[in-house]
Amino acid sequence: MTAEVSFPINKEDVTRFSTDRQDPKWFADLRLSALEQALSLDLPKPDKTNITKWNFNGFSTETGVEAANKYTALSEAERTLTGVEADVSNIVVQKNGQNRFTALTDDLKDKGVIFTDIQTALSEHSDLVKKYFMQDAVNVNEHRLTALHAAALNGGIFIYIPKNVEVKEPLQSVFTHAGDFGLFNHVLIVAEANSQLTYVENYLSEGSKENAFVNIIAEIYVEDGAEVRFGAVDNLSEDVVTYVNRRGQVNGRDAKLYWALGQMNDGNTVSENTTYLVGEGSYGDTKTVAIGRGSQVQNFTTNVVHFGKNSDGQILKHGVMKDAATSIFNGVSKIEHGATKANGEQTERVLMLSEKARGDANPILLIDEDDVTAGHAASVGKIDPVQMFYLMSRGMSKIEAERLIIHGFLNPVVSALPIDSVKEQLFDVIERKVY
Repeated sequence: MTAEVSFPINKEDVTRFSTDRQDPKWFADLRLSALEQALSLDLPKPDKTNITKWNFNGFSTETGVEAANKYTALSEAERTLTGVEADVSNIVVQKNGQNRFTALTDDLKDKGVIFTDIQTALSEHSDLVKKYFMQDAVNVNEHRLTALHAAALNGGIFIYIPKNVEVKEPLQSVFTHAGDFGLFNHVLIVAEANSQLTYVENYLSEGSKENAFVNIIAEIYVEDGAEVRFGAVDNLSEDVVTYVNRRGQVNGRDAKLYWALGQMNDGNTVSENTTYLVGEGSYGDTKTVAIGRGSQVQNFTTNVVHFGKNSDGQILKHGVMKDAATSIFNGVSKIEHGATKANGEQTERVLMLSEKARGDANPILLIDEDDVTAGHAASVGKIDPVQMFYLMSRGMSKIEAERLIIHGFLNPVVSALPIDSVKEQLFDVIERKVY
């Protein structure tokens, strides 16, 4: 029997919010249906992590932020991520779901590229959004948090890359959270046949307060011969409970999807990253780096599901745990019946820096087809004393040697991030979290 739940929003609130935003009728109806489902559905059940007592319902609905569209409205932290004003292009910056700055070059507009906030997309590209929004990669009725996301959605972006269009410069989003606001952020990316895209997003806190909840869903659809590189650095404060669900539907023949995820939140986090390899010869590569500290609890589950013949899925996850942090690293490679010649490989490694830290690495292979290749590896342990001895014998201090080992341990993911400024940001975050 499902326990009775209540949210800071009700049917009247959702209706009023939807009317104020001038949602198309299909989306207004979706919101109300999703809210009704959220009241009856259970929470997700991440393996080996009990989230039933996490605060998903104490958030505020007041943004406390005014909309703007000028570079001078951005904070210093946001400017650090976006670069100097003269060089800023192809970017969307939002704070508590409110647009703060948007820029897209005329060249990309002329090619039919859409890169805009989700509300504008619902208004100006309603049929296109409706075709993909929570239809295949993620469904509204999966559990309470997906349903609540659809009902309360208040931020995010929409990207559409037409057939045969190569976006050579990265598109970037910066999503800032403040106060105890409940941010329900949706990223929807569609890459048509033979297109190419690199996209990077950052989540950061500026004055986040207790009871804050951030609910993130990203959907990516990749068609024949298309290639999408998706990079993210999540850096929300310890006051924020975070649910993040990033999924890719690699539908096309020889389509490719690359994930490079830096999950650096300081608060309790449950994260799911799933890639569905549907097309023949489709390819998915997921690299994830995470750091836990304090007493935070985290669960990171990565799934690659093979449907297409000759599909190839790679998972690489590295985590560093310190203090009394607890993290679960689940990796699941699933090869469905009929996915002949598929290949699934995964590696999870966890480095623990203190006696009370806990990290579990759980690689799982689920194989329903004979003519395939698959493998997995996992390790959990402390810094190798032999490595420490070698570096210190070459004149390094203990702290310098430890720092070098940690950065070397995390480098396979850090080096995969496609934007140098974001790579540098992640390096700084790692420094702050570990030392």
